[in-house]
Amino acid sequence: MPEVPVFNADTVLGAVSPADAIERTRAAFEHHATGAWAMPPKVYVDAPPAGDFRAMPARGDGLATLKWVTSFPRNPERGLPVVAGALLVSSSETGELLAILDCASVTSLRTGAAAAVSAQALAAEGASTVGAIGCGVNGAWAARCLAAAGYGPGVCFDPRAEAAQALAGELGWRAGSHDEAVSQDVLVTVTPANRPVIAAGDLRPGHHVAALGADVHGKGEVELDALARCRLFCDEWEQASAGGELSGAVSAGRVEREDVTELGDVLLGRATGRHDAGEITLFDSTGLAIQDLAIAAAVLDAWRAGKAEASTVGL
Repeated sequence: MPEVPVFNADTVLGAVSPADAIERTRAAFEHHATGAWAMPPKVYVDAPPAGDFRAMPARGDGLATLKWVTSFPRNPERGLPVVAGALLVSSSETGELLAILDCASVTSLRTGAAAAVSAQALAAEGASTVGAIGCGVNGAWAARCLAAAGYGPGVCFDPRAEAAQALAGELGWRAGSHDEAVSQDVLVTVTPANRPVIAAGDLRPGHHVAALGADVHGKGEVELDALARCRLFCDEWEQASAGGELSGAVSAGRVEREDVTELGDVLLGRATGRHDAGEITLFDSTGLAIQDLAIAAAVLDAWRAGKAEASTVGL
């Protein structure tokens, strides 16, 4: 077998700018909505009580990808990352393995980019300020992508004050309280989702919320009464209803399929986004394999153009 390029985290993040990640992720939503890109359901492999593994396949534009990724929320206590794993990229024409990518960096880019795409599509006209609730690795990339999309300044809140201060200093924003963060125009939540961080009383007319933290059933960042005040959107209904921010409300019988619009349909003009300036919109982002495919394609394009370097392995 030929030598296979391997892209580490630094190479992935250096090869794909936040602006490029946003455009690639927007296109991925559109390709999936038209049926041009295929995405079988995500598979969970539980590893109780510590966490779980996830297998996420996708196919499109001559590529097929498989992301094998972890979620071990207490790993930072061990000095280890919550998210780790690898993304395999193959040719969908020959089956040939084309590349191996660090998956945590891919996850960070597409997670942040999805928040930015949702704000571009759903935030009220004139919305600018950002409340970043949760300033860990993926929260930081959500803030960076929103900044790249022209949003800001923002208020960064995290129970770990040093994380909020570091992100705010990087972006020229400011660290603040939870109440200061939720008073901004666009709210992005990227927390462990062990308890709600958005209550019904936090929301005001015109808010847009990008809820990114809930990634398995039983987690949630937004109170059910707060969800009831929102017009609801998601990345993909089957995944979101089973294990995203909306899953608790679906299980409780408070949200049904007709209550939720997929973002790809809005981007294609097949569905209406925000109805008016006073509406509160919420986007449930669970993270899709087609987004991983889009970022992987961008890395390969940069490498083939001589703009990224990779080590190689023979398998």
